Amino acid sequence: MKALLSLLAGLLFGAGLILSGMTSPDRVMGFLDVAGHWDPSLAFVMAGAVMVATPLFMLANRKARLAACAADAPETDIDARLLGGAALFGIGWGLAGICPGPALVNVAIAPGLALPFAGAMMVGLLLTRARPSA
Repeated sequence: MKALLSLLAGLLFGAGLILSGMTSPDRVMGFLDVAGHWDPSLAFVMAGAVMVATPLFMLANRKARLAACAADAPETDIDARLLGGAALFGIGWGLAGICPGPALVNVAIAPGLALPFAGAMMVGLLLTRARPSA
Protein backbone atom coordinates (compact mmCIF):
# COMPACT_ATOMS: atom_id res chain seq x y z
CA MET A 1 0.00 0.00 0.00
CA LYS A 2 2.86 2.37 0.86
CA ALA A 3 4.44 1.76 -2.57
CA LEU A 4 1.15 2.49 -4.33
CA LEU A 5 0.67 5.73 -2.39
CA SER A 6 4.26 6.72 -3.18
CA LEU A 7 3.67 6.03 -6.87
CA LEU A 8 0.46 8.08 -6.87
CA ALA A 9 2.17 10.96 -5.07
CA GLY A 10 5.01 10.89 -7.60
CA LEU A 11 2.59 10.85 -10.52
CA LEU A 12 0.66 13.77 -9.04
CA PHE A 13 3.90 15.70 -8.51
CA GLY A 14 5.01 15.00 -12.09
CA ALA A 15 1.63 16.04 -13.48
CA GLY A 16 1.84 19.27 -11.51
CA LEU A 17 5.30 19.98 -12.90
CA ILE A 18 4.08 19.37 -16.46
CA LEU A 19 0.90 21.41 -16.00
CA SER A 20 2.81 24.37 -14.52
CA GLY A 21 5.44 24.28 -17.27
CA MET A 22 8.26 23.71 -14.79
CA THR A 23 9.69 20.86 -16.86
CA SER A 24 10.79 23.45 -19.42
CA PRO A 25 14.38 24.63 -18.90
CA ASP A 26 13.47 27.79 -20.85
CA ARG A 27 10.86 28.70 -18.25
CA VAL A 28 13.33 28.12 -15.40
CA MET A 29 16.06 30.10 -17.17
CA GLY A 30 13.53 32.92 -17.68
CA PHE A 31 12.91 32.94 -13.93
CA LEU A 32 16.64 33.07 -13.19
CA ASP A 33 17.20 35.91 -15.69
CA VAL A 34 16.37 38.74 -13.28
CA ALA A 35 18.47 41.26 -15.23
CA GLY A 36 16.84 40.45 -18.59
CA HIS A 37 13.38 39.21 -19.56
CA TRP A 38 12.34 37.89 -16.15
CA ASP A 39 9.50 35.33 -16.07
CA PRO A 40 7.88 35.35 -12.59
CA SER A 41 5.69 32.29 -13.21
CA LEU A 42 8.01 29.97 -11.24
CA ALA A 43 7.63 32.23 -8.21
CA PHE A 44 3.84 31.83 -8.40
CA VAL A 45 4.17 28.04 -8.66
CA MET A 46 6.50 28.01 -5.64
CA ALA A 47 4.18 30.28 -3.64
CA GLY A 48 1.22 28.03 -4.40
CA ALA A 49 3.19 24.95 -3.34
CA VAL A 50 4.25 26.63 -0.09
CA MET A 51 0.66 27.65 0.70
CA VAL A 52 -0.54 24.07 0.22
CA ALA A 53 2.39 22.38 1.97
CA THR A 54 2.83 24.64 5.02
CA PRO A 55 -0.33 23.64 6.92
CA LEU A 56 0.32 19.96 6.15
CA PHE A 57 3.92 20.17 7.42
CA MET A 58 2.73 21.97 10.54
CA LEU A 59 0.17 19.23 11.20
CA ALA A 60 2.74 16.46 10.59
CA ASN A 61 5.27 18.20 12.85
CA ARG A 62 2.72 18.52 15.65
CA LYS A 63 1.80 14.83 15.39
CA ALA A 64 5.48 13.81 15.33
CA ARG A 65 6.22 15.87 18.47
CA LEU A 66 3.27 14.34 20.27
CA ALA A 67 4.29 10.82 19.26
CA ALA A 68 7.96 11.21 20.21
CA CYS A 69 8.06 13.94 22.84
CA ALA A 70 10.97 12.26 24.65
CA ALA A 71 13.09 11.63 21.52
CA ASP A 72 16.13 13.79 20.75
CA ALA A 73 15.82 16.13 17.80
CA PRO A 74 17.87 15.23 14.72
CA GLU A 75 21.06 17.11 13.98
CA THR A 76 20.32 20.38 12.18
CA ASP A 77 23.75 22.02 12.05
CA ILE A 78 24.63 24.13 9.04
CA ASP A 79 28.06 22.86 8.04
CA ALA A 80 30.43 22.99 5.07
CA ARG A 81 28.96 19.81 3.57
CA LEU A 82 25.43 21.26 3.59
CA LEU A 83 26.57 24.61 2.17
CA GLY A 84 28.69 22.91 -0.50
CA GLY A 85 25.83 20.68 -1.57
CA ALA A 86 23.43 23.63 -1.72
CA ALA A 87 25.91 25.64 -3.80
CA LEU A 88 26.50 22.74 -6.19
CA PHE A 89 22.73 22.22 -6.55
CA GLY A 90 22.23 25.93 -7.28
CA ILE A 91 25.03 26.06 -9.83
CA GLY A 92 23.68 22.98 -11.61
CA TRP A 93 20.17 24.39 -11.58
CA GLY A 94 21.38 27.70 -13.02
CA LEU A 95 23.51 26.08 -15.74
CA ALA A 96 21.02 23.42 -16.84
CA GLY A 97 17.78 25.22 -16.07
CA ILE A 98 16.38 22.09 -14.50
CA CYS A 99 16.39 20.44 -11.10
CA PRO A 100 15.93 16.78 -10.08
CA GLY A 101 12.11 16.59 -10.01
CA PRO A 102 11.55 18.02 -13.50
CA ALA A 103 14.59 16.08 -14.79
CA LEU A 104 12.97 12.78 -13.84
CA VAL A 105 9.68 13.85 -15.44
CA ASN A 106 11.59 14.86 -18.57
CA VAL A 107 13.22 11.41 -18.78
CA ALA A 108 9.75 10.13 -19.71
CA ILE A 109 8.89 13.09 -21.97
CA ALA A 110 12.20 13.83 -23.75
CA PRO A 111 14.72 11.15 -22.79
CA GLY A 112 17.36 12.32 -25.27
CA LEU A 113 17.61 15.67 -23.52
CA ALA A 114 17.04 14.60 -19.93
CA LEU A 115 18.99 11.35 -19.66
CA PRO A 116 22.45 12.97 -19.54
CA PHE A 117 21.30 15.25 -16.70
CA ALA A 118 19.54 12.43 -14.85
CA GLY A 119 22.59 10.19 -15.32
CA ALA A 120 24.91 12.82 -13.87
CA MET A 121 22.47 13.31 -11.00
CA MET A 122 22.49 9.57 -10.25
CA VAL A 123 26.31 9.49 -10.30
CA GLY A 124 26.30 12.37 -7.81
CA LEU A 125 23.87 10.50 -5.56
CA LEU A 126 26.01 7.37 -5.67
CA LEU A 127 29.15 9.36 -4.87
CA THR A 128 27.39 10.95 -1.92
CA ARG A 129 26.35 7.55 -0.59
CA ALA A 130 29.90 6.19 -1.06
CA ARG A 131 31.43 9.06 0.93
CA PRO A 132 31.57 8.46 4.68
CA SER A 133 29.56 10.87 6.84
CA ALA A 134 31.60 13.70 8.26
